[in-house]
Amino acid sequence: MHRTLAIIEREMRRFSKSPMLIVMSMVFPLLQLVILGYAFGGNVKHLTLAIVDQDRGVPAVRLRALAGAVSSGAHTVDLLPYADAGVALGDLRNGRVNGVLTIPPDFSRRVLSKNAPRVALISDNTDTFVSATLSATVNSIVGGLDADLVQQRLATAPTLDVVEIYPYVPYIQYLLPGSITMSIFMMVMIGGGIIYIDDKARGLHEGYLVTPITKLELVAGFNISGTIKALLAGVFITIIGSLIAGVPNPLDPMRTVRMVLVITVTAFALVSLMFFLMARMTDPLLPRAMFGVLNTVLYFPSGAVYPQQGFPPWMQWIAAVDPFTYSVHAFKSLLLKNTGFEAIAYDVGFLVVFSAVTMTAATALFKRTL
Repeated sequence: MHRTLAIIEREMRRFSKSPMLIVMSMVFPLLQLVILGYAFGGNVKHLTLAIVDQDRGVPAVRLRALAGAVSSGAHTVDLLPYADAGVALGDLRNGRVNGVLTIPPDFSRRVLSKNAPRVALISDNTDTFVSATLSATVNSIVGGLDADLVQQRLATAPTLDVVEIYPYVPYIQYLLPGSITMSIFMMVMIGGGIIYIDDKARGLHEGYLVTPITKLELVAGFNISGTIKALLAGVFITIIGSLIAGVPNPLDPMRTVRMVLVITVTAFALVSLMFFLMARMTDPLLPRAMFGVLNTVLYFPSGAVYPQQGFPPWMQWIAAVDPFTYSVHAFKSLLLKNTGFEAIAYDVGFLVVFSAVTMTAATALFKRTL
């Protein structure tokens, strides 16, 4: 064991002499959290909606008044009146407006006769977020036009009350578990994998080959030192990220204990994966190229930025074996729900088994010869 501890001490001493490396490994995921959290998490506002009123009747005027109330209140849409539908559609195609609301000539007559009145929303569906927001907004406007009649007609019908068991979760909080996992991964790759390959390319690892140290002790030493580095990064981003994202009571003692456990097993799993992939590498440029590929393949299928239920089947297969998936799920359970160990037991179990398999494979692949 003392030989393994010597490797750990050497790796930690070398790591402590690279302060910029430590700072970059910790700051980049924090920067990513802030930028992505606020770039994707806000409500869409000030969408330009063209209104073409071909009716001019009282119900049409009321509909325009409701749209104006939404425009001046929630600011979801900014209204532009158009006299010609063709001009409005031309502006839609040219990107000057985000949607066109057309009130047909027989709208008022159909409203008064209760004969299925309709309006048309034409939107630029190349941007699904904008299109969905416009559709929801116009639906609320149209629904408010005859709310009293609808309420009277459905007074005896079943109704649905939606009860949310957790407080509202801003997108920056939703993104935080993925950012913690990414900070661990970056520390593993930059502070572990790339340094390991650079030492190997410079011949520093040849000194290990003339010692009686075993392959298992070598791999264990590298893995444990890498886990310690990644643990530091994970704890840092958890504390600072929780404060930035506004996670309620982020330093709760029992939650902190569970978080440290998940960070540790995540770090060891990713370090083991890294050494499994790099056990036979000698080219110092290859890990740098592989970093971008692994970042994409592991991060995005994990459900860190979008629910996995929306993935195609082939991508769900990737997510099923992705260690990021189980790390992100465990962090979401602890940070967003403050659950107990039962909710993360399967995630921790998978990461432990994953670590054992990849570390065993890395040991088998590791060569004690040049």
